[in-house]
Amino acid sequence: MKPADITRLIALAAIWGASFLFMRIIAPVLGTVPTAFFRVSIAAVGLLVILWLMRIDWDFRGKLKTCMMLGVINSGLPATMYSLAAQVMPAGYSSIFNATTPLMGVLVGGLFFSEKLSTVKIIGVFLGLVGVGILTRAGPVAFNLELLTGALACLLATTCYAFAGFLTRRWLDQQGGLDSRLSALGSMLGATLLLLPLFGYRVITDPPANWGGISVWASLLGLGLICTAFAYILYFRLMSSIGPLSSMTVTFMIPPFGVLWGALLLDEPLSMAHLYGGALIAVALWLVLRPAAVASAKAL
Repeated sequence: MKPADITRLIALAAIWGASFLFMRIIAPVLGTVPTAFFRVSIAAVGLLVILWLMRIDWDFRGKLKTCMMLGVINSGLPATMYSLAAQVMPAGYSSIFNATTPLMGVLVGGLFFSEKLSTVKIIGVFLGLVGVGILTRAGPVAFNLELLTGALACLLATTCYAFAGFLTRRWLDQQGGLDSRLSALGSMLGATLLLLPLFGYRVITDPPANWGGISVWASLLGLGLICTAFAYILYFRLMSSIGPLSSMTVTFMIPPFGVLWGALLLDEPLSMAHLYGGALIAVALWLVLRPAAVASAKAL
């Protein structure tokens, strides 16, 4: 990768690592759907302002509907799943589970997109899932139904990311691709339209006990504008530059930031399970993404 792409990856990891911190602050107060809706809708407004200030030509090349469909998979559903997880597990946990995205990418690519499934990659996926199990079972948070629900929500989110990565390459990157800023805007618009009726129903039938204070809304602005709007511009730029599987490696760098922010700012407990589970996931990612395995592994 070029130095600029490496810089984007590190910046994106730090920003997305902070997103789990923000959701941990917001979701217990506002609930799952309001948190997800405000995240994507604020991001959509922020992107509209950014594109207007930069005087970007709004030429979607007939791909606006495609971008919006991708937004449902890549933004709306994952935002909802992570907001659910944020109510029942620490930010550091969610960030580590998020690192399974490349592993899910291997499975989704092999099962649905004719990607090569080598023995080494399968071993990597297995080790990654073992790492997730160690973190869930042996971490500082008691293992119960709530924790299991949060873990499954995170895994569903990473599966969505994996599908979206390959679909982006198939739908958007063909025939010249699309400006990453427009891709991000279309994605947020699609996610907002998905969550708008759910948000309205939630407010009418079961509104939050309170709508939070300054810290909650400051966190929402950070989550929507920085961790979503700006971050998705970086992400779609990486998708066009280095491809879907390599872009997913950003999730390998997110856990250190997520655990660090949670420990420093929310006093979340740390344990050896963070090290053991995280190390297994790191080894799994190395097996899956190392250049030799990607270039020369034989298909099963």
